[in-house]
Amino acid sequence: MFSYIKGVLTEIFQDVIVVETGGIGWNIHVPLSVLDRLPKTGQEVQVYTHFQVQENAMALYGFLGRQDLQMFRMLLGVNGVGPKAALGILSVMKPDDLRMAVITDDVKGISRAPGIGAKTAKRIILDLKDKIPVEEVFSGSMGTGSGEPETGEAGGNDKAAAREAVQALVALGYSLTEANKAVRQVKADEGMTAEAILKASLKHLIS
Repeated sequence: MFSYIKGVLTEIFQDVIVVETGGIGWNIHVPLSVLDRLPKTGQEVQVYTHFQVQENAMALYGFLGRQDLQMFRMLLGVNGVGPKAALGILSVMKPDDLRMAVITDDVKGISRAPGIGAKTAKRIILDLKDKIPVEEVFSGSMGTGSGEPETGEAGGNDKAAAREAVQALVALGYSLTEANKAVRQVKADEGMTAEAILKASLKHLIS
């Protein structure tokens, strides 16, 4: 029904924001991870939305990026995962972290979300694994210092080095989600070895 809503951010609550456009204030449910990325009230914001119709209610769910919205909709396609649970997962995990958790069977990482037990986490992994290309996940592993994926496409050697660094961090006792996040934070030079990425990643983890 809606692709996105663009207007003035007028109110921010714990899990709901109000965006005014055309003289109407829209209540939009958002994950907690969105709150610290919002502009100040009174400023313009664009929110990508999902309109959910349930038996006794209608609601809008919003995200600041299409990637987040896409992952939310994929979660809704999992049997037993409703909007509240999907929002909870994306409140504690970025879409890239969730993708990594799915392809690496990180049940523990997904189970950290409120209301998500091991059984549901396993179902999420089973249902989504075939829908998430492995190369798409690792192409974002070599990140910039800000933690966002680089705009350029990493070469095959760089992807392999990133994978090795993630595996080494897991062997050291870090969770797959923690390891992937740390590797993405490394501002890697072209041709950087797995050992160099590992050392740089450890600095982020222990700082």
